[in-house]
Amino acid sequence: MAIVVVGGHSRNVGKTSVVAGLIAALPACNWTAFKITQFGHGRCSLNGEPCDCAPLDRCWAITEEHDRSGKSDSSRFLVAGAKRAFWVRTQQGQLHEALPAIQRKIAEAENVIIESNSILQFVEPDLYISVLDPSTEDFKASAQTYLDRADAVVLHGHTEMPRWEQVGFEMLSGRPSFRITPPTYVTADLVEFVAGRLSCKADSAA
Repeated sequence: MAIVVVGGHSRNVGKTSVVAGLIAALPACNWTAFKITQFGHGRCSLNGEPCDCAPLDRCWAITEEHDRSGKSDSSRFLVAGAKRAFWVRTQQGQLHEALPAIQRKIAEAENVIIESNSILQFVEPDLYISVLDPSTEDFKASAQTYLDRADAVVLHGHTEMPRWEQVGFEMLSGRPSFRITPPTYVTADLVEFVAGRLSCKADSAA
């Protein structure tokens, strides 16, 4: 079994699109996919939206996705071809509470792909890919912490210099970098790289 983790430095940089693209390009992997969302005070444990209904006696929840409408991130994973998809919601700093449940689901899988940075506290993946967009100023502390563990980066092909104050392009040297231009988030070179690191083979149509 292989475990691939896809993280990113902020929201809306294409992490879900990269995960879905890899699932579609590597169907032989028979992926089980996870989306991990952490919420803080005032964010719902059921859907991650702002509200006041977070349960006092529970800091995490895990739901298997069955909807194939593509309206949610975990639904997009199924549409892309994942055999199973799960949405994990945990309170900030409480991911360890959900870990036993996540590990049980991982043990049932053939190969696993996880959208998260924080899971790297507990899992040593076979491959960690970080998605970076230089035009987005925000840089999550978790993404900065684990950037030096990235086996490869997916970099939006903007021409401007990064807006990041504490992270520069020099930190990315020495590892494969795959330039993307949305709406294309997964290139043939990226698929070939991932397939080369795993036992499953790329779809010839990718």
